[in-house]
Amino acid sequence: MALVETAVRGRLLPWPRVVLFGDSITECDVVNRGFSGYNSRWAKLILPRLIGGGAAAESTVAVTIFFGANDSALKDVNPRQHVPLEEYAANLMSMVRYLKSIDITEDRIILITPPPLQESAWEKECLAKGDKLNRRNATTGEYAQACVQVARDCGTDVLDLWTLMQKDQDFSCYLSDGLHLSMKGNNFLVGQLWSHLEKRLSALPSLLPYWRDVDPQNPEVSLLGGAMHE
Repeated sequence: MALVETAVRGRLLPWPRVVLFGDSITECDVVNRGFSGYNSRWAKLILPRLIGGGAAAESTVAVTIFFGANDSALKDVNPRQHVPLEEYAANLMSMVRYLKSIDITEDRIILITPPPLQESAWEKECLAKGDKLNRRNATTGEYAQACVQVARDCGTDVLDLWTLMQKDQDFSCYLSDGLHLSMKGNNFLVGQLWSHLEKRLSALPSLLPYWRDVDPQNPEVSLLGGAMHE
């Protein structure tokens, strides 16, 4: 099923919002949509219910697509989350095509590879639940490479987290349990992602007047165009 068809069939979800309203320290809307345990097969189905076309798409400066950690689960141990490598790549392409179909161009799309897996730490987590080790770092690396290739083929930006984190000999500090990011890992991701976002955000036009251009004696005229509210 094409994602455009899914968009027609499913309405946008009325997602709970947190509005961060402030001064220059709070000057950009950030929408977080994370789904525990999801793989790219499920993600491509719900994407049209999270991001629709129209004004919302026009005002979207950047979209990150960050899947693969669950897709790369070993098929014989964790078939529920596993997605074959070829399908994973196809799913990423499908999501990129959908975003482009609602006028979010490739220069606003950033693919992020799964992070590396610290096998011994994750095995402890699996054993504690009565399971076997259900992922391998080498396998995750294959999915990361596929993600990088999709980005090249689609003309999008890409953040190769799997490779960047392993430049440190001991990358376990970036992971809380061998799979999920620790605070240091999240900070690492933010730092790497910011280099991709900064060029996009720095050129954004101001929707309201610069503070020095607001008339302190009559701010309504500057901010509301003279419209007065009772």
